[in-house]
Order: sequence, then structure tokens, then C-alpha cells
Amino acid sequence: MILTVTPNPSLDRTYEVPALDRGEVLRASAERMDPGGKGVNVSRAVAAAGHRTVAVMPLGGAPGALVEQLLAGQGIEVAPVPVAGATRSNIALAEPDGTLTKINAPGPELTAAESELLLSTVREHSASAAWIACCGSLPRGLAPEWYAELVTRAHQAGARVALDTSGPSLLAALRSGPDVVKPNADELAAAVGRPLATVGDAVKAAEEVRELGAHAVLASLGADGQLLVSSTGTWFGTAAVSTLRSNVGAGDASLAGFLAAGGDGPDALTAAVAHGAAAVQLPGSVMPTPADLDVSAVTVTTDIPLDRALTEQGSPR
Repeated sequence: MILTVTPNPSLDRTYEVPALDRGEVLRASAERMDPGGKGVNVSRAVAAAGHRTVAVMPLGGAPGALVEQLLAGQGIEVAPVPVAGATRSNIALAEPDGTLTKINAPGPELTAAESELLLSTVREHSASAAWIACCGSLPRGLAPEWYAELVTRAHQAGARVALDTSGPSLLAALRSGPDVVKPNADELAAAVGRPLATVGDAVKAAEEVRELGAHAVLASLGADGQLLVSSTGTWFGTAAVSTLRSNVGAGDASLAGFLAAGGDGPDALTAAVAHGAAAVQLPGSVMPTPADLDVSAVTVTTDIPLDRALTEQGSPR
């Protein structure tokens, strides 16, 4: 079982519009609602792959009830933490050329009691978890050190932790020794305080992040591939993608594939790359099923192309 923690989940509403014209009345041609948040996406990808997952998250108000209902409809077990504030509702406007304009709400402010209840709920479900995936930004009311406390408590319970966050929250949590962190290129650059121009720069940055406390680094380098640096070795993975439809949630799908395949080594990286490549070829935030995966299209090597220039900063999230 993979346990996911999403401190700031959302109800995501997406509207398809012919064009985004400021000051005009826009008439949508289609709309959809999805449960949102990085940990939520990991649970959705794990469930789509046929594995058990439990999603822990604070939920409040009518939007929170709807998030739980939508996840239950996808066969995902939810361990809700009741909070007084309403779960945030985000809006996305999708244009025909693929341009996506998003408006993300701040979400509720959690009290000290709600923060502690969230931590204790994770601890309650951690005994049966192969991995705990802690993902996304922190809501108001939670200090940057909150993830560090979660990692410490999870380790005390004997659980392994994968962390996908950024900025001060990531740096604070590194001191608690998460088993794997999953930054994209921008987040990896921010963690070491300098830009990354080549794959070799990314390798060096990942090694520095390990020196700061992470046991392993799974770095998404966007179209350039993925990098795994751990105590057992360093590998670089790529996959050919025929059609790019949407990169929303592709990084979350990658993390789900990585953890479901064991969470270390070339086989896990192969699964991560295959899941990410499949996700970007699916519409919206649809998560890949086993039928969507093409492992034969993935190449994983220890012959790292250190001088290869990174064509973009950032990656599917």
C-alpha cells in the first residue's frame, strides 16, 4: 500500500474556452471537475496501476466533501482530516492550442490542532504502508518545518518517505533524511542556489542534495529525461514521446510508478519514466493504466550524458 499525504488538496474545475479574452463573457464548450493536489494525483496514478493506496488530506466544507466523493468513485481510500475551513477550489481555462491558464486559491488556514491531527492520522496509517508520499505546497498555518516533522515521525514508525515539495519546506525536510526527494529542474536549481545548464550540473546538484540529507534524488528534467542519484548508483532515463497532449500531473504519475516499482534502482527509474511518458500523451490530468505504458520505449543507462544541455528548466508536475 502507498500512503499519500496532500496538505493542501483542491477541487479543480477545468473549462474549455475558444479563447481567453480579458473583460469578455467566455462561454465554455466543456467542463470537468477533478480532485486535485500532487499527493492526490499520486494516489490516482497508483490506483490506475492497480495498486492499493490511501490518501490522507485535510478536507472541509462542500468542496472537501466533493473531493472525497470523487476519489471514492475512483476506488481510492480516503483518510480525511476534518478542518473548519473549506477546501480550496481551483479554476483552469483551457484553450484549443493547449494553453492552460490556472487560478489557484490559497486554501484554508489550518489551526495547530488540525496540524497535529493531520500528523497523527498519517502515523495511524503508516504501519501498513510500503511508502508514504508527501506532496505539494503547505497550506496557511503550517510552518516550513512541518514536512520535516512528518518525516521524523514516519521514520519512527518504520515507514519510508518520498517527498515532493520545494523551497523552504524542502530544505527544512532534508535535515530529517527523507528516503527520496523528487524535484524538477527548477526546484533542484533552487535547492543548491544556482542555475543548471547541463545534465552534469543536475547530477552534481542531486549529489549535493543527498549531502544535505536526502537518501536519494529522483529529478525530473522535463523533455530531457529523469535522473536517479542514490547510494546504489546513478542512472539516467529517457523515453520517446510521439504526441504531447498534457503534462499536468505527469511528474506525479512518475513518482507513483517509481514507488510502485520499489523506489530505488534502474527498474524503478524505468517505471517512473514509462509512467511520465504515458501521462503526457493523455488528456488533462488523466493517469495512465498498465495498458498505456510502453516500457520498451524507455532507455535507462549509467552512461550519463554529462555535457548534454538541458533544453528546458522545469518539468511535468
